[in-house]
Amino acid sequence: MMKKLTTLGLAFICLYAHAQDKTVMDLKNSSERTIKKEADTSQKIWKMGGFYNLNAAQTSLSNWAAGGDKFSLAINSHLSGFGFYKKGKHSWDNTLDFNLGYIKTTSLGGRKNDDRLDVLSKYGYAIAPKWNAGMLFNFRSQLFKGYTYEDDGSRTMNSAFLSPAYVLLSPGVEYRPNQNFSLFLSPATVRWTIVRNDSLSSIGAYGVDSNKHVKTEFGAFATANYIKEFNKMLSFKSRLDLFSNYLHNPKNIDVYWVNMLNMQLNKYLSLTYGVDLIYDDDVRLFGPDNKSPAAQIRSMLGLGFLVKF
Repeated sequence: MMKKLTTLGLAFICLYAHAQDKTVMDLKNSSERTIKKEADTSQKIWKMGGFYNLNAAQTSLSNWAAGGDKFSLAINSHLSGFGFYKKGKHSWDNTLDFNLGYIKTTSLGGRKNDDRLDVLSKYGYAIAPKWNAGMLFNFRSQLFKGYTYEDDGSRTMNSAFLSPAYVLLSPGVEYRPNQNFSLFLSPATVRWTIVRNDSLSSIGAYGVDSNKHVKTEFGAFATANYIKEFNKMLSFKSRLDLFSNYLHNPKNIDVYWVNMLNMQLNKYLSLTYGVDLIYDDDVRLFGPDNKSPAAQIRSMLGLGFLVKF
């Protein structure tokens, strides 16, 4: 009897050990299959995205002691997209920004208060850690006609599509210490100012010679870009361009500086604040005689619809 029990016990132990070995092997094989199925997405060549923002504000007054327009309506929109390529030592950054705004009041009527199309493309080749050699292309213009308004209500056209437009081609070096900041420097940049409209070119608007449609400038160029997403709710974007024309008044540096702070309140609602500053010594549309340069400053605070893609 004891011999039979011993034999049965040994058989049970062998059977249990075999079952355990099979369980371990099944777990091992399942784990290996899971690892093999996981795809490595850390080395994406293209990264693309952007957002669309629409803000609107409307005011109506009736017997309002403080005064003001009886009716005002302001609508501003901003479309921003990007496509970034990175493979080995090669990189290619592309951005598109389009701003369009409209305001209507009982005292001033309807007019646009923003209109800007900006396309930037930058190629880089890594020559050292944090340093690239490359080429930058930039195109800036607007789509619709703009006007200068006088106190008596009269208006004079001062801009239109491709009037002006700025095309810049710039070989140089880029310093990129991290993903948020980059600085591009070029001592040899060509910039073309285009005034396609005949009435504007006839008066030599935007520095173009009278009855000419294109002005060529050669000088130094620098652009600094900062993009930071602090968290899922708060992000900030800033770009500063500086250009000095070697051939005419090189000390009068042209400035183009745009900033946008965005706070995402929920999935579709956001609070945005933007401040832009532009100075171009050739844009002489200001002052008592409308023939002087001046810093152009635009500030906008808006609450509205925002969707990211």
